[in-house]
Amino acid sequence: MSSISIKTEADIKGMRVAGRLAAEVLDYIAPFVKVGVTTGEIDRLCHEYMTNVQGTIPAPLNYCPPGYTPYPKAICTSVNDVICHGIPGDKVLKNGDVINLDITVIKDGYHGDTSRMYYAGEPSIMAKRLGLITYECMWLGISKIKPGAHLGDIGYVIQQHAENAGYSVVREFCGHGIGTVFHEEPQVLHYGRPGTLEELKAGMIFTVEPMINAGRREIREMGDGWTIKTKDRSLSAQWEHTVLVTETGYEILTVSPGMPAPPDFITASAAAITAA
Repeated sequence: MSSISIKTEADIKGMRVAGRLAAEVLDYIAPFVKVGVTTGEIDRLCHEYMTNVQGTIPAPLNYCPPGYTPYPKAICTSVNDVICHGIPGDKVLKNGDVINLDITVIKDGYHGDTSRMYYAGEPSIMAKRLGLITYECMWLGISKIKPGAHLGDIGYVIQQHAENAGYSVVREFCGHGIGTVFHEEPQVLHYGRPGTLEELKAGMIFTVEPMINAGRREIREMGDGWTIKTKDRSLSAQWEHTVLVTETGYEILTVSPGMPAPPDFITASAAAITAA
């Protein structure tokens, strides 16, 4: 089993900055996500904002893990039945489309990683419910984070909430450790059993990013080598935060003025949510 890095105070400070900047890209782009825009235009706007305004580097651009071709764009735009890694291009958003925008920036060597769901025009009741349940799944998972807890605790509550709502959890992709490296240990599964897998310790930083399908959990990979869709063509949704394990609980690192508020059931006593 690979070791999980414990971040230093300097690391945590850098990760707070990177996380805030990633979240601010999602704030910036929100007004532009509307009927008639292309995913390529959304990518262009985000890329220019990162490089020209923030002075950040888009981590996905030319990212090339083993077995992949270099990712060609600055962000991921996953529309409707796309689960993750949708490549921006000529696709025009139509009324009712749902889209996940996944942003990772690099600032002073540190990665900030976060994603949100957006709607073009008026989404269906089904699409809004899927987005809400997925958002609640993310926060339920985050609420379990504290020293002495286990990664399996996170996955268990996410899986229970999704399946109780009639949805399914994608198994092939998961959250991950993050720092000066984009993807590192641990893998943060969004399903599992409580009390299993690695024990959490203060100073760990990782993402919680459940991918929830309205239909079955099976996936299919597109010919571009990146885009992942639901096999049954059902809608999929994802939300993501980068989280620090603190001495008493957790801290969300991907905070910004426009960040959606936590669900009502997440109380102040669960953990501190602080901005940089």
